[in-house]
Amino acid sequence: MRTFIFTAIAASVLAACGQQQTSEAQSETSVAEPEQQSQTAQQPDLEGSAFNPNYRDYLETISADEFAGREPSTEGEEKVVSFIENHFKEWGLKPYNSETGSYRQSVPLVKIMPYQVSDMTFSGENAPDTMKYRTEMMAWTMQVTDEVAVENSDMVFVGYGIVAPEYNWNDYEGLDVEGKTVVMFVNDPGYATQDPELFNGNAMTYYGRWTYKFEEAARQGAAGAIIIHETGPAGYGWGVVASGSPVRYDLKKENNNMDRAKVEGWMTLDSAQDLFAQLDMSVDEARQMALSEDFEAMPLNVQANVSIKNKFEELSAYNVVGYIEGSKYPQEHVIYMAHHDHLGTDPVREDDPIYNGAQDNATGTAGLLALAEKFSQQPQPERSIVFLAVGAEESGLLGSKWYAEEPMLPLSQAVGGINMDLMNVYGPVKDMVVIGYGNSEMDQYLKPYIEEQDRYLAPNPTPEAGFFYRSDHFSLAKKGVPMLYAEGGNDHITKGKEWTEEQRAKYVAEAYHKPADEYDPNWDLRGAQQDMSAFFKLGWQLANSRDWPQWADGNEFEAARKATEEERN
Repeated sequence: MRTFIFTAIAASVLAACGQQQTSEAQSETSVAEPEQQSQTAQQPDLEGSAFNPNYRDYLETISADEFAGREPSTEGEEKVVSFIENHFKEWGLKPYNSETGSYRQSVPLVKIMPYQVSDMTFSGENAPDTMKYRTEMMAWTMQVTDEVAVENSDMVFVGYGIVAPEYNWNDYEGLDVEGKTVVMFVNDPGYATQDPELFNGNAMTYYGRWTYKFEEAARQGAAGAIIIHETGPAGYGWGVVASGSPVRYDLKKENNNMDRAKVEGWMTLDSAQDLFAQLDMSVDEARQMALSEDFEAMPLNVQANVSIKNKFEELSAYNVVGYIEGSKYPQEHVIYMAHHDHLGTDPVREDDPIYNGAQDNATGTAGLLALAEKFSQQPQPERSIVFLAVGAEESGLLGSKWYAEEPMLPLSQAVGGINMDLMNVYGPVKDMVVIGYGNSEMDQYLKPYIEEQDRYLAPNPTPEAGFFYRSDHFSLAKKGVPMLYAEGGNDHITKGKEWTEEQRAKYVAEAYHKPADEYDPNWDLRGAQQDMSAFFKLGWQLANSRDWPQWADGNEFEAARKATEEERN
């Protein structure tokens, strides 16, 4: 899990729970619900086992040392994959591959390891000084080749690097950047202006994500794509960009990613200031240009040079997929998903080399198992229910991305999905935080089951950081599937918000993506049990109705959903 923990730090501003939802689409379809224990936040089950008493055992097992951090393409991954598929088989779930009886979907990966990256140099009149690798710029390539280079590549400022027809925005209009290096701002114009009528206002859209900007630059034929880093709109400091591993993972493709830009990367804000200074312009002035209605991309009158040498390795990870077939509409399906992988081990560490990933994301994987077990004990639903444990999330959402390209059932027939990434271990809370609050009608479908527990839905307090785009549900959302990404909240029923905020901040500082993320037998799992109960009831309703949740009007994924509308009629 790459994102939710940052929202927790800002949990103290969750008073926005009174915001109006964008839709009142809750279905009135009534179906008989299976027998199930329920509880409220005021009267929680004291044993923490109201939904599924086996949840704690699944969590403890998956996060154990013997699973060695569950890194893709290792013995640790094999152990967790076997653990999941054995349970799916025990509960009678149908397998991903009906011909072989296998629950495994192989995910072809390539590991790209740069071992030599040059500084970025420039040519041309008044060219800025060399930008040093890591301290002033970062660069890599997603092309699977031994060496890439951009040489004397004309640099062009393309504003925010966005082509968004639904917002009437095209930074590349009339522009040919073939072989050139584009420079752009991170995030989107809505965040920059705080104008609620522009894009999605303060809340980042996918057009603001750095991953989109590299994708669009490649579609435009750019040889290089460089983003100007700023801590506020990026959501993290330069250290996050420059201090991490330069190793990249991607799906293995026949074209070896040769359709990507040769070089992708970032430059610091100070470096950007130097770049614009040779045009007698500041970064702020460039930003104002980029936000104007008549903006046109601007040549920077310098040429860039940078080279990268790589080694690479082909690997395989696994998704694990089981499902309960629907009695009336087997192609139509509800999806539950969670990522089973984590960061593996660090042989250099002598004290504790194992990244157990207990909260991130043994909690979610255990939740997936608890839900699958509960559903297997119920009457057959009318629609199918798919349980998807994806791999290689920590490597770039690659397992879910592969499933989105090679789904077991057509995604045009996916009713909606629920993603579980880092579940609540702090006890019952009064709220449930929805990442991407208001993006789709899935919020309203969930709402009555949260209110049934005397709880309330709360929006993510930092929508400008774009967390909705940083977990596995995003891969399916891009295909048009309405996805819910909701987490245990922060308003503890007895200890309050401040206490929960402190616990989450402590987790971020001491355990997130560290060996200290280990199972604790003292965890209070009553809150996770509440969440799973609500997720279960939501899935049961959708699986026994003729409802099709929709994206909010104007959402960036609405067009993808509408493009397959005829397949659902």
